[in-house]
Parts: sequence; structure tokens; C-alpha cells
Amino acid sequence: MFKILFPSYPTYQIFLAAGLAAFLTIILVPLIAEIFKKKSIGQVVRADGPHTHFKKEGTPTMGGLVIIFSAMASFFLFAYQRGYTWLSYTALFSLLYFGLVGFIDDYLKVIKTRSLGLLARYKIVLQLIGTFIFAYIFFYQDQLPTTLLVPLFNFSLSLPPFLYLIFLSLLFISTVNSLNLTDGLDGLAAGTASVVCFAFTAIAFRQGKFDLAVFGAAISGACIGFLWYNVHPADIFMGDTGSIALGGAVAALAALTKTELFLAIIGGIYVLETLSVIIQIVSFRCTGKRVFKMAPLHHHFELLGWSETKVMARFLILTAALAGWGFVLYFMAAAKK
Repeated sequence: MFKILFPSYPTYQIFLAAGLAAFLTIILVPLIAEIFKKKSIGQVVRADGPHTHFKKEGTPTMGGLVIIFSAMASFFLFAYQRGYTWLSYTALFSLLYFGLVGFIDDYLKVIKTRSLGLLARYKIVLQLIGTFIFAYIFFYQDQLPTTLLVPLFNFSLSLPPFLYLIFLSLLFISTVNSLNLTDGLDGLAAGTASVVCFAFTAIAFRQGKFDLAVFGAAISGACIGFLWYNVHPADIFMGDTGSIALGGAVAALAALTKTELFLAIIGGIYVLETLSVIIQIVSFRCTGKRVFKMAPLHHHFELLGWSETKVMARFLILTAALAGWGFVLYFMAAAKK
């Protein structure tokens, strides 16, 4: 009966996985939002942020739990027909582990009312531990090569395992924290992550890694469903539980499809957000002057007078353009291999 309703055609399963994850998220978010309201689990707004954000204080947060659950449920339902591989288990580990790190951070901030949450040094240590576990599975179960396909130049750079581990650590830490930085406007993290994950879904499908493609589609669909309630003015936030989990999933998809360097293009918006913070800090420490009105970059445009909706929409358009360009570059590189 299941096979009649859900045939095992890869493209069919991929789109159904995205659709089911979106549907589950749309159904579950109001339920968990109501529970969080009763438990007073609400957003803590930074005192040094834009003054227009103060009204968001108390909005239910930690909605990332729904994204994780919906994506997992959809993945397990549709991927099993073709059989799971260690690739999808590795990606699932990354989603869950980094989601747990984000949950601890949210728990300390929201429930234990520690404004800083998990201290940065502990957060980095936990992220490194997660990366090392991921790397162990990557090397000994997935048995993937330690080569990097270089965009535009279309050649592979072979790295010794130790150097690749260092690179992988930088990839995960930078991706996880840059996506966390991007989660500063209603809908921005969920919207960009849905596009980026869909691009990696297309790449995984092109490579014949169908269970990994289903995983990416489920993440993308869950983010789209979450957007229904997260667009401005947001009814719920994903919190660090969601943004750090999504960062782990995106980094895992890039590593497992062997398109690590293409992430800088496909997820170019995360690169811009992180660079804006780095430039702001370096400029202020060296010259005492700020390059941007506020960092990350989305706050700069807010203070220029753009509405949250306009910033989100334009960043989403930019993300779609970069994701499309990254996929085309990968397709060209793969065709020449």
C-alpha cells in the first residue's frame, strides 16, 4: 500500500519529503508555540541591537526543535525505500549533534536566564568535538576521499588526512556560526537555509546519493514550513537550536557531496554576513571607526532604513542567485571530470 501511494521514484520521493516536512512543521509550530507561551519560553533581545527589535522580547523561541523533528520524520519515511547509507546517517548525526549544542545554548539563555548562554569557548569546544566525530564517520564509514574540488579551475586538490581534518573543522565552525549570525531577522535563516539545502539536494541527486538528497529536501521543506510563522512579524523564532542545527546540516551536505569549496558560493550570503562582522571588529580595533552602521550585514541595511521584509526578501533573492550559480559551476566541473 505504501509503495502504491509513494512510488520509489527518486524525484518523486525528494519532492514528497520536502512537502511532508513542510506540512508537519506547519501543523506542529502552533502547538509548540502555545506550549512555550504558557512556559514563558521567549526570545531574549540584545540590548545593543536595533531598537525596533525590542518588541520581539518574549516571542516564543526554540522552534528549531520542530524543524529537526519534521525533517527527521520525513527523511525516515521516504529514504528507507532505497536503503540508508552511512552518508545519510552522518548527515543526520550532524543535524542532531549541533542541534543539541544549540539547545543547550537556548536552555541556558531562556530557561536559566543566563543572558550569554553557553560561553563562546565552550561552544567552540563542543563544535570541535562534533566535527571530530563527524570526521571519524566520514573517514572510516563513508570512506570518502580527502580531496577538494576547486570551483572555476575545475581541478581536485588532494590533502593529507590531518590537513583535511583541520579544513573540515574550519568548514563546520565557520558554517555553523555564520548561519547563527544570519538568524537575526525574521525569516532570514530559515529562508536562506531552505534555498541552500535545496541546492545541495540537487547536487546529491546528480551524484546518485538519493538518501542524502532526501535528507537535504526534508531540511529544505521543514525550513519552508517554518517560514509560514517566521516571516515578519514572527510568531516564533528557531533559536540557536535551529540555526546551529541547520549550520551543521549545511556543512555536512557540503562535505558529504564533496563540494566543500562550493559552499562559499552556494552559501555566499553566510560568507558576507561573517565578513561584515570580521571587518567591523578589525576596523574598530585598528582605527576606532566602524565600516558598517551595525554588524552583521543585515542590521546595517536595517539602520539604513530598509524594512525587515525588504532585507529578508533581497537577501533571499541573492541567495537563490548564488545557489544557482554554485550548482551550475559544480555541474560544469563534474562534466569535465
